[in-house]
Amino acid sequence: MADDGVDRILEQWATERPELKTESMGVFGRIYRIARASGDAMTAAYGQFGITRADFDVLATLRRSGPPFALAPSALTASLMLTSGGLTGRIDRLERAGLVARSPAPTDRRGLLVTLTDRGREIVDDAVVAGLAAQDRMLAALAPARRRQLDDLLRELLGAVSAS
Repeated sequence: MADDGVDRILEQWATERPELKTESMGVFGRIYRIARASGDAMTAAYGQFGITRADFDVLATLRRSGPPFALAPSALTASLMLTSGGLTGRIDRLERAGLVARSPAPTDRRGLLVTLTDRGREIVDDAVVAGLAAQDRMLAALAPARRRQLDDLLRELLGAVSAS
């Protein structure tokens, strides 16, 4: 395997502080760099459709909810791990773009529903395909069995990190 930028950092630490065990630095340095590169790729993929990654998250959450593709803002904030203020700005932007619509909740006069419009559904359906293609390109260097192994290892690590 070729050295990467993280290897050079670890070598420098080994020279300057040979007593340090830097294996975790290598793992998380690579996770960080992969996250940054994948974030850039997803930004480009979604940008083709005039939406941001944050926009995609809202649209995809509504799309995954199934017909009628509508959720209360509280359900969106819980799914997206946002504050209500953070969500309001996203919904405002998506509503101005004609991708979502707000309407009164039919079962609660004080409630509100955010609904994916037909245009929003078309855009998110196209964007998810473009995003998956970008992700597949990034994983192309790994054989299918190695991808599954990586997915299993990351699931295990995420579970451990989330539990602590």
